[in-house]
Amino acid sequence: MILLDGATGTELNRRGLDTGLPLWSANALLTDSGTDALRQIHLDYLNAGATLLTANTFRTHRRALGKSGFGGERARELTHRAVAIAKEAIAEYTRRDGPVGRLLPAGDVPPERLYVAGSIAPLEDCYTPNLVPPDDECRAEHSERIHHLVEAGADMLLIETMNTIREARIAAKLAVITGLPTFVSFVCGSDGRLLSGESLAEAARLIAPLGPAAIGVNCTPAPDIARCLAELKASCDLPLIAYGNIGHADDDQGWVNTDAVTPDAYARYAAEWPAAIIGGCCGTTPGHIQKLSHVFN
Repeated sequence: MILLDGATGTELNRRGLDTGLPLWSANALLTDSGTDALRQIHLDYLNAGATLLTANTFRTHRRALGKSGFGGERARELTHRAVAIAKEAIAEYTRRDGPVGRLLPAGDVPPERLYVAGSIAPLEDCYTPNLVPPDDECRAEHSERIHHLVEAGADMLLIETMNTIREARIAAKLAVITGLPTFVSFVCGSDGRLLSGESLAEAARLIAPLGPAAIGVNCTPAPDIARCLAELKASCDLPLIAYGNIGHADDDQGWVNTDAVTPDAYARYAAEWPAAIIGGCCGTTPGHIQKLSHVFN
């Protein structure tokens, strides 16, 4: 089992950093204090037992930067910076605790090897599938960000929080042809369907033939993930990836915690997930990953 890290954006927020939209977690890449905090978060996840770090590239693409008043040319710079910070954290950690290597196929990664995944999120809002851009824009913009991640030295590509099959397919095709291991993960509602209303079975049918290393679910409340994984498991033979929220977004309250809020409770849910790659999404902390490490190792 590969242990993924936990949340970046909510963890930066918990530590007092600016995570205002539209850049969200990418704000941390703009200041020395932000990059220091980000590096420490990566180290804290490594110390908790994570073997796969997610680079803070969720919002370092041209579209998000343009909405924030930055030029699109900074996309390459900030993507490279995010990957470099994750690699610096691994280098610091491994000066004490072991080697760094390239990612092997899913299921074949020795626990002492540590890797960096480049995060590839929806170009628009993760929770608003009707905002997904036209296909030609998706291809051009995902192609650019994938090129930046490969150029920066990411070990694998993590297409995550996808709310439509259409955008996920476009990103997955572009990612897989790089030759890097590619994981594809969807965000689902309480009904177990993508936020677009599409089924996970249909997502698996259309994504699996593209050749990703794993498929799964993230940014979904932990109590709802087992149902989603059961559908994916019945629909394809790919290894599964799962990393859930300890709550969910709410228009009125902003954020609502579920009973998975504690590391112990989250780990109880995760123990039931038939997944080869497990970690944490929004709201999870190094404490949640440490508990998962104790449960699965």
